[in-house]
Amino acid sequence: MTRSSLDPATLLEVPASAQAAEALQRRWAGQVLASDDLGPVTTVAGVDVAYHESSGELVAAAVLLDAPSLTVLEEVTLRDHARFPYVPGLFSFRECPPVARAVQGLSRRPDLIVCDGHGVAHPRRFGLACHLGLALNIPTIGCGKTRLTGEDTVPGLPRGEWTPLLDGPEVLGAALRTQSGVRPVYVSVGHRVSLPTALAWVLRLSPRYRLPETTRAADRLVRRALAEVSHA
Repeated sequence: MTRSSLDPATLLEVPASAQAAEALQRRWAGQVLASDDLGPVTTVAGVDVAYHESSGELVAAAVLLDAPSLTVLEEVTLRDHARFPYVPGLFSFRECPPVARAVQGLSRRPDLIVCDGHGVAHPRRFGLACHLGLALNIPTIGCGKTRLTGEDTVPGLPRGEWTPLLDGPEVLGAALRTQSGVRPVYVSVGHRVSLPTALAWVLRLSPRYRLPETTRAADRLVRRALAEVSHA
């Protein structure tokens, strides 16, 4: 198992400023492994965060699925408050610490995590999927609903078609058509997974809908948990 030279606790600390956070992203991006370093995948986790509109409280969720059947095996939620301001491009400093704790609350360590967000398809090549993957040293994929950075051409209409997401000659990820004729998702490396493997897994996890079952399950869970917070 590949290990980063970074202290995992350092990755979950709150930076003093946005400028400090950007500097950390640039430095930590060099620790991301964009090649396959994962064993057999029997379980896969989805993660998500939702925010209470008035209180500032957040709910983080981790859902563990059986990889072959996509059956939900376990769910974990936790409540917290955002400890870093809302700054575009720096969301992972708000979301990674509670999400990491939610994943650590699962009784089994996932073989793979799919984030509802980006990995290296990020202005500083260090989105939530990279941050979480490094912090937990678990193979991680970013699967965003919208493009954050880079340019792409529209993939063909059939399921499985994809086009590269580019910043000049640099490949940041891919626009992937998970369902025929449906808007693509944006897939990128998080940590310890190559882009071809990331694309294959997102497609495998999306048998019927645009978004992977990991993302759908985590979204349902945070919505339920947030509703309970609202009525508490």
